[in-house]
Amino acid sequence: MTTLENLGQEDRKFAPSVDFASQANAKAEMYERAKSDRLKFWEDAASALHWEKKWDQVLDWQIPSAKWFVGGKINACYNALDRNVLEGRGDRVAFHFEGEPGDTRTITYSDLLSEVSKLANALTEIGITSGDRVAIYMPMIPEAAMAMLACARIGAVHSVIFGGFSADAVAVRNNDAQAKLVITADGGFRKGAPFALKPTVDSALKASPTVEKVIVVKRTGEETEMQDGRDLWWHDIVDRQSDKHVAQGFDSEHGLFILYTSGTTAKPKGIYHTTGGYLTQAALTHKMVFDLKAESDVYWCTADIGWITGHSYVVYGPLINGATQVIYEGTPDTPNKSRMFEIIEKYKVSILYTAPTLIRTWMKWGDEFPKGSDLSSLRLLGSVGEPINPEAWMWYREVIGANRCPIVDTWWQTETGAIMISPLPGVTECKPGSAMRALPGIIARVLDEKGNEVELGGGGYLALTEPWPSMLRGIWGEEERYKETYWSRFSGKYFAGDGAKIDKDGAIWLLGRVDDVMNVSGHRISTTEVESALVSHEVIAEAAVVGAKDEMTGQGIVAFVILRSGIDHLDGEALVKQLRDHVAKEIGAIAKPRQIVVVNELPKTRSGKIMRRLLQDVAEDRAVGDSTTLADPNVMKLIRAGLDSGKSED
Repeated sequence: MTTLENLGQEDRKFAPSVDFASQANAKAEMYERAKSDRLKFWEDAASALHWEKKWDQVLDWQIPSAKWFVGGKINACYNALDRNVLEGRGDRVAFHFEGEPGDTRTITYSDLLSEVSKLANALTEIGITSGDRVAIYMPMIPEAAMAMLACARIGAVHSVIFGGFSADAVAVRNNDAQAKLVITADGGFRKGAPFALKPTVDSALKASPTVEKVIVVKRTGEETEMQDGRDLWWHDIVDRQSDKHVAQGFDSEHGLFILYTSGTTAKPKGIYHTTGGYLTQAALTHKMVFDLKAESDVYWCTADIGWITGHSYVVYGPLINGATQVIYEGTPDTPNKSRMFEIIEKYKVSILYTAPTLIRTWMKWGDEFPKGSDLSSLRLLGSVGEPINPEAWMWYREVIGANRCPIVDTWWQTETGAIMISPLPGVTECKPGSAMRALPGIIARVLDEKGNEVELGGGGYLALTEPWPSMLRGIWGEEERYKETYWSRFSGKYFAGDGAKIDKDGAIWLLGRVDDVMNVSGHRISTTEVESALVSHEVIAEAAVVGAKDEMTGQGIVAFVILRSGIDHLDGEALVKQLRDHVAKEIGAIAKPRQIVVVNELPKTRSGKIMRRLLQDVAEDRAVGDSTTLADPNVMKLIRAGLDSGKSED
């Protein structure tokens, strides 16, 4: 049996323009430089940061435990803020904040340093010291970034919990990290209305005995219950502090943050990152992959800081590089579906980094919304979070980027800390839907079941075979789980959990989680390839595919599709037949879905990932599992109704 079928073909190629290549930060020689001396390559990257004390050793590697820049001392916040101010960039805008209701704030590097210094003094006043864990549960407002930076400044380890999680999820994370403090807000704005956060914290703290204090930002002004002796308003404790605070250097391997990844069944994993190596790779990749020209670019990463993308590519990487950024609090369709395009026009955003799920949502809504705004300021587009279907990539290029913006399709994980596989703009000839190749200094391989490299054109498992600076240092408090989860599948190699194929040109194509691979008549077929085949049909905006038990074939393919608005299409059985035939033509008859269901929405987590597990429950006629992390809990009832009314193909 093959490891993973390679079914899809994609031969379109897009080379960088001469103009872009001539001014690009990245140069082709970086690959050779990194190949000839990988450790020297990373040492040079680390030298771009400010170190209180230089390291004695670049890497200490005892599988699976890495220490980078051993003996060095560094402060993350100093590199992000003080250095920019001291080098004359204090008046540069760090954040253009756009609240969902339309309120705005312009925060310079000097403003940010002043506020973060005050918060650092406030944290010290209430007894937070180096090594303590601080939970941050906030809407997407500037204070969220300030809270992270203030923790880093005093050596406290932050644990950011996405502001959509339940009280139970908050309590589990607080207890695992043994958090001493929670920083939160009364609430935030979403979908045109205030939503409360503080009551969720109150509920979580009934089961979080280690938490001693809560600092609360007043964002919505809604009535908020405050517990005497425990709860403090941010404006009461922070505003009266001195705006002077001296940042000290911490060991390169000092803890910077814990970030929990949701397990579908098991308890969440506390992914633990340290300082020196993480900052080195976050800063370098941000500068090279996004071609950042800090004096002139306006950069917008749409991720929430509750996810790793918000840590590495909103807070640490961009601020170290002196970037000017946009932060938007709300949803993409409030008050209308043009909101994000209007923000791009308003702030003249030049670099946009977003997720395929949002790109496909824009496709579904129709081209009139992006075309209603002036997007001519854009010069580079990025994609993150999951593999992007080739047709969504092409739409992104043509409609958002007007065929002139390079696209960087980036692969990385909470665990890797920073981008690992991506085109280098100005260097790489791109193929729609491929992350292309490992960045300089990163070694990635596609392996078969036995751990041997597959030949060009083959599919298998994506593994990282050498340590990298921003890699996770463990799962918080669970050393054995760390070894078992990431290092046991292939001896001495990090297994990411993703399937991939490598084409005849050596380009890497991510095929989604190996848990999502379907076994149809002995063929192992990736959900990603079937979804991309469906989305390549002109009437389909988005597709989710699962394998459901089938007595004849082991598993049968069940597809859930969303139609694009404003495009004529067949209906009922005629549409289903047309789509099944289209999949057969694109990737082969073996991948024809047994059943196709047209739906209005797909079950997604609040970070935009499709919850295929729930679709599989429906497809196999089981009770639907835990759907507490769904952005819209009602969506599953509608999908089940749609499936019950649809026919399947024998």
